[in-house]
Amino acid sequence: QVQLVESGGGLVQAGGSLRLSCAASGGTFMRYAMGWFRQAPGKEREFVAAVSTSGGTTYYKDSVKGRFTISRDNAKNTVYLQMNSLKPEDTAVYYCAADAAYYSPNYYSTMTSHYDYWGQGTQVTVSS
Repeated sequence: QVQLVESGGGLVQAGGSLRLSCAASGGTFMRYAMGWFRQAPGKEREFVAAVSTSGGTTYYKDSVKGRFTISRDNAKNTVYLQMNSLKPEDTAVYYCAADAAYYSPNYYSTMTSHYDYWGQGTQVTVSS
């Protein structure tokens, strides 16, 4: 099975930046679409960003468009989430996820139920 390990979370002031990393092992990383999700206290887990297997197609939750950038380095089996202009509303545990379905190099999913493997999460706290 695939193991995903997130890192890079922490405490940052509003307007600041963080870069999350997700290292994958135990699977065929280049065939997995990858996503980032987050869960704030008292809320459901929600989609944040996704990147296709090739890295050529990305999609974002509306509220993070223009601020967050998802990317992947298939040579390193790693996916990243660069977060700029952070807001207190971005505070959550951020999870990396892998979708094992392969349809094309440009495939991705925004649905939690489509992802097969999950990391344990990394806390992002944005202070006002």
